[in-house]
Amino acid sequence: MKEIVIDASVTLAWCFPDEKSVYAEGVLEALEGRAVLVPAVWALEVANGLLVGERRKRIEQPDILRFTKLLEALAVQEVALPASATIEGVLPLAREYKLSAYDASYLEVAIRSGAELATADEGLEKAARKAGVPIMTPRAGKGRR
Repeated sequence: MKEIVIDASVTLAWCFPDEKSVYAEGVLEALEGRAVLVPAVWALEVANGLLVGERRKRIEQPDILRFTKLLEALAVQEVALPASATIEGVLPLAREYKLSAYDASYLEVAIRSGAELATADEGLEKAARKAGVPIMTPRAGKGRR
């Protein structure tokens, strides 16, 4: 099956009840048997989201442990390049589409791999569409947000 790039916005929606969406749940269901690609920053973004959630009393450690077990079950492959290649690939995209370097890293991985992108971030979705990157659409019956 085709590879898919998931960003932290979709990933964290699986963890926090108030962030759940039909789209995020559909993406999770559609990942079965697919290779999941992420830039090197993904794990740090997810960890930071969990930490902030814990500090704000939105999540407790047992919930974080259950969530990390979910992530372990996915076929997540970190796509890492040397620092200079990452910077050279990400900066032009961030400039062109007015993205943060973090968001541009997801777009760069999707472009380089030819993978679909799953994101709940409207700015990143818009940039991906302009760049010709297909946005992951869950199976029939699953809607977008």
